[in-house]
Amino acid sequence: MPDSSKRVAIFSKPQKAELSSIVPSLLEWLIARGFEPVVDPPTAPHLPHSDRPSPVRVVSREELRHQSLAFAIVLGGDGTLLSAARVLARAEVPIMAVNLGSLGFLTEVRREDLFLALDEWCEGRIKTERRAMARCCVFREGRCTAQYDALNDIVVARANISRVADLRVSLNGVFVANYMADGVIVATPTGSTAYSLAAGGPVLVPQLRAMIITPVSPHALTNRPLVVPGDSTISITLNRADTLFVTADGQEAEEITIKDEIRCSLADYDLQLIRHENTNFFDVLRSKLKWGER
Repeated sequence: MPDSSKRVAIFSKPQKAELSSIVPSLLEWLIARGFEPVVDPPTAPHLPHSDRPSPVRVVSREELRHQSLAFAIVLGGDGTLLSAARVLARAEVPIMAVNLGSLGFLTEVRREDLFLALDEWCEGRIKTERRAMARCCVFREGRCTAQYDALNDIVVARANISRVADLRVSLNGVFVANYMADGVIVATPTGSTAYSLAAGGPVLVPQLRAMIITPVSPHALTNRPLVVPGDSTISITLNRADTLFVTADGQEAEEITIKDEIRCSLADYDLQLIRHENTNFFDVLRSKLKWGER
């Protein structure tokens, strides 16, 4: 059997042009150092062509979580990292996220720094930063019929926002508020700079164990975002017969009705994000949110 401590996954954004120049050199680097690369299907078209059998295996994304990986390299933007986090965080696989996108709040390793960051990781000179994951269960007739994980947020909202939703929110069984709004966001500290921020929510430093409840365009101006402890359970139900969707990281969705209850909490595991030693959270905020120079 191959040594699982040397198995490395590559998780890529589909149809990203830059991959054709990055993937071959990345595979060469990994193989030269004794790693066993395992790639997802979007990476496969960019494997170098050869008449000899390839040492690189292609497996489905779902199967990657069962590969006993040493670490994973994500090539893409924040959306690609969100997908990888939902697959790999539960397996406690450290992820190095390389920014091939534009905004890149989370994929902080620049393309030109990829091999420098890999050297630093392999030499033990950079560590991982733990990021809280959210977990959502859809309860239908008293049973959890669907479960979703999210690095950024869980959103309950209408697909068609021609009229507002009427949502009841409770915290640990205690009634909080009724929100007449386009929806409600339950965000992690990592997700505080995503949809929640656009909806008027606060920025939280990633190390906090907390969640944010942010109403989206609430009818009442006094409905404001609320920061709650990380050990809380947030319950969301509908006050009237309606059809809404619960969405995890904007990528997975489930239709819900008045008979359903959505329970959100922090997961019992975190994403392990490999951080480049030359950056910190406030560097990213200043750069991405244009907060000015030092």
